[in-house]
Amino acid sequence: QVQLVESGGGLVQAGASLRLSCTASGRTISNYPVGWFRQAPGKGREFVAAMSSSGGSPYYKDSVKGRFTMSRDNVKNTVYLQMNRLRPEDSAVYYCAGRRKGSAWSRDYADFGSWGPGTQVTVSS
Repeated sequence: QVQLVESGGGLVQAGASLRLSCTASGRTISNYPVGWFRQAPGKGREFVAAMSSSGGSPYYKDSVKGRFTMSRDNVKNTVYLQMNRLRPEDSAVYYCAGRRKGSAWSRDYADFGSWGPGTQVTVSS
């Protein structure tokens, strides 16, 4: 399985931007569907964005469309989540996840077998 590590989280004010990175080791990240998920205290893990291994347009949770952008840098073996116009309700631990090679993208966290440790994003009002 691909090993993933997130970075880039932090504490920002509402309206600010952050860019999260998810770097893969041991495998080529472009061979796997990758998703971003988040989990706020007391809540379940929810889908944020995902990208298929073939590339193409990412898929987004409705509430982040137009604010978040997922992209991939094959040279750096890294996937990014650019988050603009952040809101307090975006506060959560953000995880990147990889799905089995050859599978399709998914919104369901249960479909992903490789997970990074997560990075905290806190947005103050």
